[in-house]
Amino acid sequence: MNRFVVAERALRTAAPHELLDAIRAVLIDQYGAEDVELFMADYGLTVLQPVSVLPHTIEPVSVHNSPAGRAFGSQKPYCEETRDGRARLHLPVSVRGDRLGVLSVTLAEADAARQWESELTEIADVLGHEVMVAERDTDLYLQARRKDRLTLAAEMQWQLLPGRSCSRPEYELAAQLEPAYAIFGDNFDWSATADHLMLYVTNGMGEGIEASLLTNLAINALRNARRAGISIADQAALADQAVYAHYQGRCYLSVLMFDFDLAAGRASVVDAGSPELWRLRGGTVERVSFDAQLPLGMFEETDYVVQDFDVEPGDRLVFVSDGVHAVASPKGEAYGEAALARAIHSTRLLPAAEVPRAVLRELTGHRGEAAPEDDALIVCLDWHGRSPGD
Repeated sequence: MNRFVVAERALRTAAPHELLDAIRAVLIDQYGAEDVELFMADYGLTVLQPVSVLPHTIEPVSVHNSPAGRAFGSQKPYCEETRDGRARLHLPVSVRGDRLGVLSVTLAEADAARQWESELTEIADVLGHEVMVAERDTDLYLQARRKDRLTLAAEMQWQLLPGRSCSRPEYELAAQLEPAYAIFGDNFDWSATADHLMLYVTNGMGEGIEASLLTNLAINALRNARRAGISIADQAALADQAVYAHYQGRCYLSVLMFDFDLAAGRASVVDAGSPELWRLRGGTVERVSFDAQLPLGMFEETDYVVQDFDVEPGDRLVFVSDGVHAVASPKGEAYGEAALARAIHSTRLLPAAEVPRAVLRELTGHRGEAAPEDDALIVCLDWHGRSPGD
């Protein structure tokens, strides 16, 4: 039995909370590894947190300026040669474009790292899938993702999200929310089939638990309607009824909804509120406006109308909540369209997965040291399209 099969079998048969112990034992035995550590990206995407159980503890490492962070950002293996001649191989742990963390494997010498890099990268991929499955049965990996305590509202919101990024040949998609450990009501959701991608960007009303409860109701109403196979206009109408039935117009929720036809490069759009869409095409950044319709739940039995929208290969679409474009500086100056356009243009060479975090860093610089008064949500979609032969 070859080494990779042994490692794969160990992961698939390990208890959910023992994945790291299982892969550590195999890598030491089969590959001569001297040390194996698993790091999970924290909710704010600032550090990589070690998966550990007391008394086995090590320090978190930076996403921005560490060898493990380099592997995480590039999504490629990175070999770090230590002063004593050993090699530490940092391997991205991801699932279909959703970046979870990094597996760091210390080997006796650089030649061993080069020899086993490809195989160990595949093992890290298997580990990522097993972590995703294991999270149904253990909190270990979710606990490792937090460097601070989440508010209850933030806990509810993160559990509602589909992931932070995903990729297919037709597109790359990524999103980030701030303040990561105290978000209220902003949310994003997506779902793909063979020929369609549905994407929702929501801007919840209110603060704390009330905002989170409102968003949970609306998102689950949209999912319920989507899974019944109906159009996005009817999804919006049914979710509108569900929110209005509960709140009677006291609370409502803004949402921008897209149904992308992956083959045709067209989308059906329902614009029901404040999230904005910006497009980077051929080096030019511009805001794309739609006919605004009523937020979900504002009035009883609102009808929603679909608009058409075309996308071209190479387009970058950036969706932002009002916590981005309306945020004020210490002098009271709104971030505004010009600053947002500059931020989108300045990050044009970054992969989609890096864009939300990069734009939010610029937003933090504009806001200064003041605590954010509203959620800030950024979703980035890089559109590659589908060739006629696919």
